[in-house]
Amino acid sequence: MSIEIVFPDGSRRSFPDGTTGFQVAESVGSRLAKAAVAVKLDGAWLDVTSPLPGGGQLEIVTDQSEEGRHVLRHSSAHVLAQAVLNLFEGASFAIGPAIEDGFYYDFDIGRPFTPEDLERIEEQMAEIIAADQPFVRSEMSKAEALQVFADQPFKLEIIESVDETEVDAGQVVSAYSNNGFVDLCRGPHVASTGRLSAVKLLRTAGAYWRGDEKRPQLQRIYGTAWEDKKALNDYLHRLEEAERRDHRKLGAELDLFSFPPELGSGLAVWHPKGGLMRMIIEDYSRRTHLSHDYQIVATPHVAKARLWEISGHLDFYADAMYPEMELDHGDGYYVKPMNCPFHILVFKSRSRSFRELPLRFFELGTVYRYERSGVLHGLLRARGFTQDDSHIFCSRAQLGDELQNLLDFTLMVIRDFGFTEFEAELSTRPDKYVGEVDLWNEATEALAEALAKAGLDHKVAEGEGAFYGPKIDVHIKDAIGRKWQLSTIQVDFGNPERFGLEYATTDNTRERPVMIHRALFGSVERFFGILVEHYAGAFPMWMAPVQATIVPVADRHLEYAGEVAGMFEAAGLRVEVDETGETVGEKIRRALTDKHPAVLVVGDRDVENRTVGLRFYGEDTEQRGLSAEEALASLVAAAAPPR
Repeated sequence: MSIEIVFPDGSRRSFPDGTTGFQVAESVGSRLAKAAVAVKLDGAWLDVTSPLPGGGQLEIVTDQSEEGRHVLRHSSAHVLAQAVLNLFEGASFAIGPAIEDGFYYDFDIGRPFTPEDLERIEEQMAEIIAADQPFVRSEMSKAEALQVFADQPFKLEIIESVDETEVDAGQVVSAYSNNGFVDLCRGPHVASTGRLSAVKLLRTAGAYWRGDEKRPQLQRIYGTAWEDKKALNDYLHRLEEAERRDHRKLGAELDLFSFPPELGSGLAVWHPKGGLMRMIIEDYSRRTHLSHDYQIVATPHVAKARLWEISGHLDFYADAMYPEMELDHGDGYYVKPMNCPFHILVFKSRSRSFRELPLRFFELGTVYRYERSGVLHGLLRARGFTQDDSHIFCSRAQLGDELQNLLDFTLMVIRDFGFTEFEAELSTRPDKYVGEVDLWNEATEALAEALAKAGLDHKVAEGEGAFYGPKIDVHIKDAIGRKWQLSTIQVDFGNPERFGLEYATTDNTRERPVMIHRALFGSVERFFGILVEHYAGAFPMWMAPVQATIVPVADRHLEYAGEVAGMFEAAGLRVEVDETGETVGEKIRRALTDKHPAVLVVGDRDVENRTVGLRFYGEDTEQRGLSAEEALASLVAAAAPPR
């Protein structure tokens, strides 16, 4: 007997029954076979060494693809667990998934891991990898699995959660073993541990079981795995660069913001330079929105519980909201986690006509969300932050054009801040949804068409839309190649229905508008953190809090330095004069350390000739003998905002 395999290019070949994915790859070429780590048959994952259960569309997953790296990392997590259980008697292990660029595993050994422990574990992993132990898949009943993992409480809890009614009786739990070590897993895995040639442990951290602060705290070990040593070394170099660019570190060094412990976790205070730069970003946002037919609104920070009941937040989002407050007459109030219900109330404040649509509201609105302490990360994940929030109300007929305009507007703004590489994800209708299927299909097609017209590469996340509408998430790449999820454009059929929104049509009937949510920066805080890391603190001149430092060589040059500063400030530049008594070299070094875009030096000859010396940040050469007017023209041109 034989099976027919259909390759991605549409070609077909027959193979003997029982052929493995590896053998199919080998028939194509030795290089493909060497790179193969798993296969997908009609979309279903299989180990590369497993006999194919039948014919169909076959995709060979290689180690240099993101999906292939996921397999490498998941397999590495198993080796990590095996090493820990070998070294620490009585250790319990919980879960160990592959994550972006790496993997982790959670353990309970009765204490935190030490750096010396990590060294021993990595040595043990190297021995397991060198032994080239095969990964062997097995399937067992729930009862058998409970017996196999009888001494592992976290695994028992996972097994107990298996719903036997959703799978065929008798084959409900899959596991992988190598050299006596067994772990629960759906798979797939690489053929053997020897396939893991580039694995590195990175760090440890505490982590609550199931992410619940009321459950046991476990010890998490993070690692990374790649297809070869070069890819691993490149990644480790990126990690070093990311550490150098860490916005929390640079925020302190450049005196931009801080997180005082007295204030509470996830809440920042902005220092004068950071506050000024934030104002520049927000002013750009206001100016740009106003020039694109948005109307600015402002809303309070708290609202009655009834508002959040109508919007559905108390049903779907209560865990992320701060607790209820009682303020007057027994009414419960909540601080807002989102701005959208307030903008809906603005729409609903009076009768609306089709002539007003599309109606675009914009607000820099501060919201508060109770993020768990374990996920807080500087400005990138905070508990209080300001969203550049827009809500657009339009007719069904206007939806396609409005989504196209929104995406074009989003990409224009992101480009203005220096980002040039984009990707997107289109999330479609989930199983549970509100609204009409026809409208969902129209909105999804309109989003896809907008992406196509923008020339934006995108993936489709089937069924990942919110219950109230499909959405586009825009991802950017920063200067060192990291991806950041940034902007969201989301269609909403639910809230217009919940709040009973209507507008008068051309024939004076009443219709329900379609609502679009759009957060362009995501939040000002998060975007600010991304900018700090993207530019490593050396911001473009238009957004830098200090655009130029004037360095007088000696005290006798201070008066002239002040004149030059006054002339530059009158032209709208942000200038500092270094009046300290330090040497010229020290003053220049400080300006460079503070990453000021331009440094101007003035000495005896400059005072006499009304000139300056000018050097831009990142350039090795200094322009000497420039007239103050020439320097001013050069700086004004460099400091011009994008629009």
